[in-house]
Amino acid sequence: MSTPSTLTQVVVFGASGDLTARKLLPALAGNLRAGALERPLQVIGVARRPKADAAWRDELDPWMEPALRPAWERLRPHVHYRAADSLEAGDVVQLGLELDALARDAGHDVRRVGRLFYLALKPDLFAATVRHLSTAGLLDCAPGDPAAWRRVVVEKPFGHDLPSALALNAALREHLREDQILHIDHYLGKETVQNILAFRFQNAIFEPLWSRVHVESVEITVAESIGVPSGRAGYYDTSGALRDMVQNHLLQVLSLVAMEPPSSMSGGDVRDEKVQVLRSLAPFTPEQVARDVVRARYTAGGNIERGYADEAGVAADSSTETYVAIRASIRNWRWNGVPFFLRSGKGLAKRYTEVVLRFRAPPVDLLGGAVDGELCALRPNDLRLLIQPEEGIRLGFLVKQPGPGAIMRPATLGFDYGALTGGADTAPAYQRLLLDAIEGNPTLFIRDDEVEAAWRFVDSIRAGWAAPDAPPLATYAAGSMGPAEADALFRGCEGIWGDGE
Repeated sequence: MSTPSTLTQVVVFGASGDLTARKLLPALAGNLRAGALERPLQVIGVARRPKADAAWRDELDPWMEPALRPAWERLRPHVHYRAADSLEAGDVVQLGLELDALARDAGHDVRRVGRLFYLALKPDLFAATVRHLSTAGLLDCAPGDPAAWRRVVVEKPFGHDLPSALALNAALREHLREDQILHIDHYLGKETVQNILAFRFQNAIFEPLWSRVHVESVEITVAESIGVPSGRAGYYDTSGALRDMVQNHLLQVLSLVAMEPPSSMSGGDVRDEKVQVLRSLAPFTPEQVARDVVRARYTAGGNIERGYADEAGVAADSSTETYVAIRASIRNWRWNGVPFFLRSGKGLAKRYTEVVLRFRAPPVDLLGGAVDGELCALRPNDLRLLIQPEEGIRLGFLVKQPGPGAIMRPATLGFDYGALTGGADTAPAYQRLLLDAIEGNPTLFIRDDEVEAAWRFVDSIRAGWAAPDAPPLATYAAGSMGPAEADALFRGCEGIWGDGE
């Protein structure tokens, strides 16, 4: 853990990138505004192009919302810029000397400075950057040192398949201990995602119901209404929805929904349970991929004038998906036999993220709530965890309509997180995650074995798509909720996809 009285230096490689201005510096200002950073702090942006401190501060000014301005004015004098190429060993050595000089100029003992190196870089630069930092002695620290600690944050993607993830993890572990590596996924910083654990494990009403005994299915949807802009189409064409969203965001949410109660809320105990879920995900055979996975991409429609295939930067023979839907299985004692429906896509009718637990129907319809005695029509109970843009919880159930007869009507009990904040927005995800990184709390970061377990599952799907008899890529009109083929993943009485309402 960090000691508040010692200096913390946040060193951002890739400081000229969009992420730094849009997310990282506002997040630090937000923590300062909230009183969460009661410690001396310096921020050092690093990029190859020379730039004066004042010029970089001026570039950051417009990204600060009015509410952040007072905190930003306090942080601004402690924001610096240094030109360096992380692939040049000499530049990194010189950077180390300049970091020491900044600390000394502020009156601090360089032997008691904590440093967070944030790699806002292309993933193929991670390994070399860490190697040069290590060679320059900038990663050296004793385990558990509360003052002169060293940590490295890496952004997704963590590889593009299992072999590349294994290679990246091995390269990082050559120079860093496990406690020094923080894989960041901003979804885990969302307040509503964090509250999944609190909701489950602090409420005796719900935890006994949270298993195959009472839950019939689980749906996790991350829907985006925007398409892929031309400026990003070239990058996206090397990724796709499966790698870009499922491998990290959806599987991380799934692991929180499905994990066993940890013995404590420490980072190690929570991540131990999450990785057990990911290891229990049943991998697919090519035959199962054809039956239980749907991939598609959008055509023009709604407010999107060009289909994905027509975007500049998309290869003529591209088979990249902008939508994926999966019927997954978790083979463990709690969840065996319960389908987990995962869905993510771009260019859809609306933007929302939610988790839906659908509970089993009663064994007998005593009050005639079903249609013509068909219990398939009676699905009275579901629990919706709303992550974005709404943040809240909705519990659905049936009530009898007043009057003669037994006419049943759906009803909802709801809770909005805005009720706890007076209508104010919850803190941005990066604000919480950066604070945890500085304080040395790894709970909301992804461990390397989680990354590898997720890739094993995802790679089994990719292998099925590469099979000679794989189903063709489906299409859907932008502005819809995806291809009709995805509806077939629900079988029998299991219902249909939710609509975010």
